[in-house]
Amino acid sequence: MRNIGRLVIVIVSLLLFVGIALADHHAVKINEKEGVGRYLTDAEGMTIYWFMQDTPGKSVCAGPCSAKWPPYYREIVAAPAGILADEFVNMTRADGAKQTTFRGYPLYYRAGDKTAGDTGGQGLNDVWFVINPDTFPPQ
Repeated sequence: MRNIGRLVIVIVSLLLFVGIALADHHAVKINEKEGVGRYLTDAEGMTIYWFMQDTPGKSVCAGPCSAKWPPYYREIVAAPAGILADEFVNMTRADGAKQTTFRGYPLYYRAGDKTAGDTGGQGLNDVWFVINPDTFPPQ
C-alpha cells in the first residue's frame, strides 16, 4: 500500500513539473542589458522585436523579410509581472500564418540572433527594435 502511495506522489509531482514547464514555454519575460535597457524575450531568453513599418494588427514583413524576421507566435502567452495578459493578442497574417502582437503590434524574432540575450536587431536599419514594455509603443 505504501508503494502505491509513493507512486501516486511521484506521478502527481511529474504532472506538476510538466505543467509548469509547459506554462513557462508560453511565458514572455523581461530582460535588461546595458546599452539596450529593458526588453521582452521569450521563455528561453530569445529577444522579441517589433518593426516600425508595421501598424497595429498588420504585418508588412513578408516573403524574404519574414525569413530574416520570423514571426513570434504562441497560442497563449503568460505575461510577465506588470503586464496584462490581454496585451498579447494573436492575429492572422496576409500569408495565413498566425502571429502574436503586443499592444497591437506584430512581434518577431531575428534569425541572426543565435543565443539567449542576443540583441543584434536592435536599431537595425532604424526600423527594427527591441520592445521596452515601459515605453511601448513609442509616441
